[in-house]
Amino acid sequence: MNRQDMIDAVAKKLQKSRSYATDVVDLFFSANGLIATELKKGGKVQISGFGNFETRRRAARAGRNPATGKAISIKASTVPAFRPGKALKELVNKRR
Repeated sequence: MNRQDMIDAVAKKLQKSRSYATDVVDLFFSANGLIATELKKGGKVQISGFGNFETRRRAARAGRNPATGKAISIKASTVPAFRPGKALKELVNKRR
């Protein structure tokens, strides 16, 4: 499912216009949405039954340029991460 599919699904489920559904989806998932804004502040977003959005610190490390094979250093960074909740894991792993 991509963004447009999600907008269509939200519009159908809520019986609203695509414009309204776009606003709803963007409210949560855009670069300035609620989830991204909280992660930028270093916070965490916990949705019961679904999972947790959080940031994780990656340490600096040595890497290799795949084109030349030359060793390079990769800077430390902070990356977004998602950890699924128990209910979501069980739903995905349920046998069909």
